[in-house]
Amino acid sequence: MVIHRRVMHQAKNNIAISLLVLACALIFAANSFAGGKVGTVTHISGPLFAKKADGTSRVLTVNSIIEAGDTIITEKGTYGRIKFIDNSEMTLRPNTQIKISNFNFDKAKPKEDSAVFDLAKGGLRAVTGLVGKRGDPDSYKVNAPTGTIGIRGTTYEVTFCNNNCGKLPNGLYLYVIEGAVMLKNNTATQTFSAGQYAYMKDNQSKPVILPGKPDLNFTLPPSVTSSGNQGSKPGGNNTNQTDCTVR
Repeated sequence: MVIHRRVMHQAKNNIAISLLVLACALIFAANSFAGGKVGTVTHISGPLFAKKADGTSRVLTVNSIIEAGDTIITEKGTYGRIKFIDNSEMTLRPNTQIKISNFNFDKAKPKEDSAVFDLAKGGLRAVTGLVGKRGDPDSYKVNAPTGTIGIRGTTYEVTFCNNNCGKLPNGLYLYVIEGAVMLKNNTATQTFSAGQYAYMKDNQSKPVILPGKPDLNFTLPPSVTSSGNQGSKPGGNNTNQTDCTVR
């Protein structure tokens, strides 16, 4: 009887230990798949935030880490510049909201490259890096309310207007500075080359070439255009700042 009790006690201990190990493994796996550094803030000109899927937000400063799954938000008057791990860069306009839905880059695994962004509002200027150049050419995408932007190794500007661009009609505006950009929606797919301006009204309208530059100002402040890391003031340098979490 005593032996039987000892065996039962040992069995319960073994089960408890197994459950503890399993719980730790699940926590580790969850942390492994959630987030992960994909870039760093290099320049800012005002308030910049990152929002998580759980609703928590953190204030970003120069040298703040950007993670996969973050939704980056710029306030009125704020420009923010991010350098990604594949050496691409993205400069966000004021009043912009963009989610880094997926970003995968491993120097040894070019076929697994992926960069997917979801632009909810605002706009940006971007210089692409290695993602989209060395593996799958369709691995770099920007999803917008009017359709999808496919990048072919380029420099481009994109702005989504929703009653916030003066007299300009609502829709997606694209400027290809270098390379080529493909616009795709439910109606058509069209590729635009360097020097062209394009417009896509909505998901049911074909992308069209604009005859000239639309009235969309994208004049960057000195704090964002300079080569060194800059803080929230033009010419300032706040490289020792850290993130602050807001719940």
